[in-house]
Amino acid sequence: MPPAETRNEKLDLRLTPSTKRALQVAAAIAHRSVSEFVLESALARAEETLPDRQRFGLDANQWAKFQAALDAPPKPAPRLTKLLTTPSVFER
Repeated sequence: MPPAETRNEKLDLRLTPSTKRALQVAAAIAHRSVSEFVLESALARAEETLPDRQRFGLDANQWAKFQAALDAPPKPAPRLTKLLTTPSVFER
């Protein structure tokens, strides 16, 4: 989070008492408030999760292969065709 950004948004959580105690203990061990601990932990997890789903880098050769794969006609999938054309057990 950029330092110039004002923290004026709020996020409410419903917790079990044992979950809240665990967060309080972990925050105390990390010398953080519970809010700081939860925010830092959640942001770290978001940073691990998001890059794979937002961006991926390709060099020129990889980009050409990627475009070719997108432009190529689909490969035959006989098992999928059979699955989609065979009546299900509910239709028999």
